[in-house]
Amino acid sequence: MPASELDLVLSGGRALLPDGTLEIVDLGIRDGRIAGIAATGTLQGASRVDLSGLVVLPGVIDAHIHLGHGSDITRPRVAADADAESASAAAGGVTAFVSYLIADGPHLAGPLDEAIAAAGAGSRIDFGFHLVVATEEQLAEVERAVAERGVTSFKLFMYNRGGEGARLGLPDTDDGFLFRLLEATRRAGAIVCPHCENIEVGWVLRDRLVGADPDGSGGLAAWNDSRPPLLEAEAVHRVASLARLSDARFHMVHCSSGAGLEAATTQRRLGAKLTIETCVQYLTHTVDSDQGLKAKVNPPVRAAEDVEALWRGLADGSIDTVATDHVHRDATAKIGGVWKASPGFPGMETLLPIMLSEGHHRRGLPLGSIARLLSGHPARIMGMPGKGRIGVGFDADLAVVDLDALWTVRERDMHSSAGFSIYDGWEVRGRVIHTLSRGAFALRDGMLCDDRVGKGRYIERRSRSAGTA
Repeated sequence: MPASELDLVLSGGRALLPDGTLEIVDLGIRDGRIAGIAATGTLQGASRVDLSGLVVLPGVIDAHIHLGHGSDITRPRVAADADAESASAAAGGVTAFVSYLIADGPHLAGPLDEAIAAAGAGSRIDFGFHLVVATEEQLAEVERAVAERGVTSFKLFMYNRGGEGARLGLPDTDDGFLFRLLEATRRAGAIVCPHCENIEVGWVLRDRLVGADPDGSGGLAAWNDSRPPLLEAEAVHRVASLARLSDARFHMVHCSSGAGLEAATTQRRLGAKLTIETCVQYLTHTVDSDQGLKAKVNPPVRAAEDVEALWRGLADGSIDTVATDHVHRDATAKIGGVWKASPGFPGMETLLPIMLSEGHHRRGLPLGSIARLLSGHPARIMGMPGKGRIGVGFDADLAVVDLDALWTVRERDMHSSAGFSIYDGWEVRGRVIHTLSRGAFALRDGMLCDDRVGKGRYIERRSRSAGTA
């Protein structure tokens, strides 16, 4: 291949190829895509970077984040919102994210375009949006959103009952609304991403616990007791039954427990077309976390046996993806005891390093499995056919890591506007050295490349044929 045809050659790194093997190769990049994979030293280009001793992985796709503005998690409002969070993403080898967009009116009447413009002005990496559906107007937009705007995933909070959704500006919905959303997404070849918790029983449990512990001194254990695993499992059975009735697909987000995982795999055996996501915090943190209220999240972090059940689900292939549920409210949202503290925390910057350290090094999870969980499967499920693997013709979205580098997570070094990390003080094995987004460095030698601000593109995703698994 003539040198003039390649913009960049990444030489001598061990690249994780689609068959799961690590091969020392040259990767040739042209116009933001991988144009050649060849024996090292055989490709020539306008620029050459030596990656000897490093491992090249597909860039991470975090398909579950909440890109907001300050304490508001509904959507980005200004370029700086996407700048800071995409900086944290790039620092962790994340090359694309899909954020949840929340609005109280029609998404296609302005909110989606406004969010795309704000994110596009600031993001260093590519991005997409899921639409949260809670009104009749939003439900009526589903098929247009798929066909006209490349949105292929829609969220419903199953706990938006009894005014619970008011904190996000959303009305109540019920199972009939959920069923009609499943029907609409089936027609459009899209998926539903339901938040699975039975909030009505949760209120009963919470009120009892608050009565005994009004100040929330019980911490994370009390939070878990107020929304226990069986409430997740019950909601999974319910939405899966409706999905089977409507022949629709759904993506179980943030599976947090052994009971939730068992419910999902049981429903699969019964014929439900579902994929399963867990989040990295459910693989690492329990109710005994020394991070205290910083680790409050919905669903809650659980017991040690739930952590082990989820790792088994990764090892045996039951779980399809790992994401973060990244939220960038700052630590002031965590004050006031467990009943008042806001749920959520940042996570994109540490997702890949933690999976390498805890998954690969500590538990022997193959790099190929990690790449499928963090890249290949999210790309397939979310409708991104040009992303998620190292192959000719694919976007040159790459995470280049020193697999054995030891380092310590420090909150002061994190790039998210949240300013804290639930991994503060953790010693981690495996560090991101370079991140490339469509063939351009977003992180180089561990330093952010500020010329990438505003270069991220909105991803118009592709739907599947109605009714496919």
